[in-house]
Amino acid sequence: MADKKGKPGGPTLKLVSGFEMPMIGLGTWKSKPGEVENAVKCAIQAGYRHLDCAFIYRNEAEIGAALKWVFDQKIVRREDLFITSKLWNLYHKKEDVMPALKKTLKDLGLNYIDLYLVHWPMGFTLVDGNYKLNKIHYTDTWIAMEECVSAGLVRSIGLSNFNIKQINDVLKIAKVKPSINQIESNPFIPQTELIGHCHKHGIRVTAYSPLGSNDRPFVASDHPTLLKDKTLAAIAEKHKKSPAQVCVRYQIDRGVTVIPKSVTPKRIEENLSVLDFTLSQEERKALEGTGVFFRSCCPSVEVTLDGKTLRIPRDIKHPYFPFEELLEQFADVLEKYEDPRGWE
Repeated sequence: MADKKGKPGGPTLKLVSGFEMPMIGLGTWKSKPGEVENAVKCAIQAGYRHLDCAFIYRNEAEIGAALKWVFDQKIVRREDLFITSKLWNLYHKKEDVMPALKKTLKDLGLNYIDLYLVHWPMGFTLVDGNYKLNKIHYTDTWIAMEECVSAGLVRSIGLSNFNIKQINDVLKIAKVKPSINQIESNPFIPQTELIGHCHKHGIRVTAYSPLGSNDRPFVASDHPTLLKDKTLAAIAEKHKKSPAQVCVRYQIDRGVTVIPKSVTPKRIEENLSVLDFTLSQEERKALEGTGVFFRSCCPSVEVTLDGKTLRIPRDIKHPYFPFEELLEQFADVLEKYEDPRGWE
């Protein structure tokens, strides 16, 4: 699909690094082996020019096979695509950052990527096959990220899942300013304050799980389902669009890039076909005013405290856990709970 000027991939935003980023990308989280290669091929042939990847998704080699195919078939050139990947939590030590990026480049079959993100502000260490918490500060990791830019391995660098304080910490020491903060955002978790703070400092925002991520591995039966929301359904019917298309358009109208995930060719095309309508300010407010606030992408664990069993965020004891509303919600638990994984 092309935008109104005929350019494949739809509209773009200029990053603080000076590079252009397509506003709609294909998300690849949860895309299973054997599915993601075909999804990437379908997406690029449909007009996508932005792919969102990550080491921890464990599918970058398969994405690399798809990229080789589209290049060999001369469907696109490397310079036509904007490819994002992310540094996993095990590689926050300065000496581990560049090797981790080189591993991603090898798997993707590329000489450089367009955007590399610190996936989470929290660092961990693998000890005898088990995760241990560590206290490596994300600002130290950021310095190593900047070295990857200097080495020509990546054009732009950014953050993911960082809160306002953590963004400010990075801005204070950054020689290369973050181009992006990738965060969970959809009408059930609009993130208006965080997005506003990013935009104030010239940091673009990418919305992950824009459709509510109902296929996430830690979904529960009592969780709300975004795509079944009545307000969303009514607005979609008015525009003769699907609820998913409205969710994608919602982000574009806010100036936020968006990475819906699908492995179904029809839905891949549908998620890109959102440039022939817009949402009014009143419609966007209605989507945000359903009374539901729900963060779907925060892994949880079941614990027993004082004889009661409850589910809490798995990483809440990490000193750089970023989600303030959950820290407030579980403040009493924090005093009693010790993460069984321990420290490095």
